[in-house]
Amino acid sequence: MQSVRSSNSIDLKGSVEIIADYFYVAINNILYIRGIYPEASFKQMKKFGRSVLVTTDDELDKYLKSWLTSNSLKRLVLVIKCVKTEEVLERWQFNVIKEDENVDFSQQIENELSVIVRQIVSSSTFLPVLSSSCTFDLLVYTDKNSEIPEGWGEAGPSFVPNSTQVQLKSFSTRIHKVESIVSYRLC
Repeated sequence: MQSVRSSNSIDLKGSVEIIADYFYVAINNILYIRGIYPEASFKQMKKFGRSVLVTTDDELDKYLKSWLTSNSLKRLVLVIKCVKTEEVLERWQFNVIKEDENVDFSQQIENELSVIVRQIVSSSTFLPVLSSSCTFDLLVYTDKNSEIPEGWGEAGPSFVPNSTQVQLKSFSTRIHKVESIVSYRLC
């Protein structure tokens, strides 16, 4: 007997797409609020019921999207570091935990994502000002069997020494749960 799934039920592919959208918006907003790219490199779009900022840089866009839609993603880490010294200044960690339940897609997930994006944007009120020119690395933790794309390589975890950590709100599609943490050092 076949089971019938309602048209608004989230399946594995739908859950991965929701998480990829969240990561894309979160990373773009972090790069914007932390001043990693100039303001002119971003445009506004509507996502999760609110206006968000995304890059207009095609290369950066391609770079960010290369792993975000992979179902093998277990953790995504955005590391912000000083250009001159390569000192790690901030570490934004997003853990993906697989769950087993299906859930009907509802406004609740969109509302949860909107709250988390708002929390990321408001983090500029407690994070120290980045006084030097900064760049970023994207660390992707995947299943052991995942192929590494050309141009990517293995790297260390890039922890922030003597850091303070703030746990951001988490969300769940009932197939995947995402927990977010930002680590930073007070100057």
